[in-house]
Amino acid sequence: MIVSALDEQRDRYRAAMSRYGIWRRGRELTPRLASDIERLGFGSLWVGGSPAADLRATESYLDATESLVVATGIVNIWTADPHEVAASWHRIEAAHPGRFVLGIGAGHPESTAQAAKPYAALVAYLDALEADGVPAHRLALAALGDRVLALAGERTLGAHPYFVPPRHSARARRVLGPGPLLVPEQRVALEADPGAARELLRPGMLNYFGLRNYRTNLVRLGASRDDLDEASDAAIDDVAVWGDDERVRAGVDAHLDAGADHVVVQLVGSDAEPSSQLARLAAALELG
Repeated sequence: MIVSALDEQRDRYRAAMSRYGIWRRGRELTPRLASDIERLGFGSLWVGGSPAADLRATESYLDATESLVVATGIVNIWTADPHEVAASWHRIEAAHPGRFVLGIGAGHPESTAQAAKPYAALVAYLDALEADGVPAHRLALAALGDRVLALAGERTLGAHPYFVPPRHSARARRVLGPGPLLVPEQRVALEADPGAARELLRPGMLNYFGLRNYRTNLVRLGASRDDLDEASDAAIDDVAVWGDDERVRAGVDAHLDAGADHVVVQLVGSDAEPSSQLARLAAALELG
């Protein structure tokens, strides 16, 4: 069997990231927290919240760690100039060779008028990055629908779906085939009481149930529109994981069982002690 250079790089990142990583918004991150994430045994840190094109904050998390894979989840193609992003990638690559993955995506159509038809814009953005010397094996693409999933498999390391249940990972793996990386985000609350867990999760999920791309994807996967409208318990439980250690690990691992390579956890809880919350998560996932 002939193995392509891109597939070799995909296998390298599979090994480097292992099973679990962390997804966290840039405004909730510090270099010290990135160091804690690495120390606790997580394989990657995905920086959410549309990082700026200069990627200075993202670079600081690499400066604070030694082997952690750091990725953007995601740079928004409508707000970040691709040539500035490419220059930032080259600067970071020179300082931290092989440790940074540039995740890009189109966001959701409510935020930008052009985003209603993102496919051509994604292709053009990838073309611009490629022309500026950013290789495919250092890119990832936010993807929900089949067409963009296929693009991720053709032009990048793979796909980074956000706000998805495990059955999306099964669908995505069928579209991608066996080679490309599949790295879904999974929202988690370390709370065993059902009512308390759902009330902790619900505020941060309300908006996403109404955003067109996420809503369309969930309905396509069988979710009830009424449940999404109400942000019902069923809708919360479909997309988020909560419970004791055993239940949390089973919920995260459901993505791996469905075909994902690596799951990045967005931990929902108190921001007062994020490191202690991350330590609890690491214990639940039996890291270290």
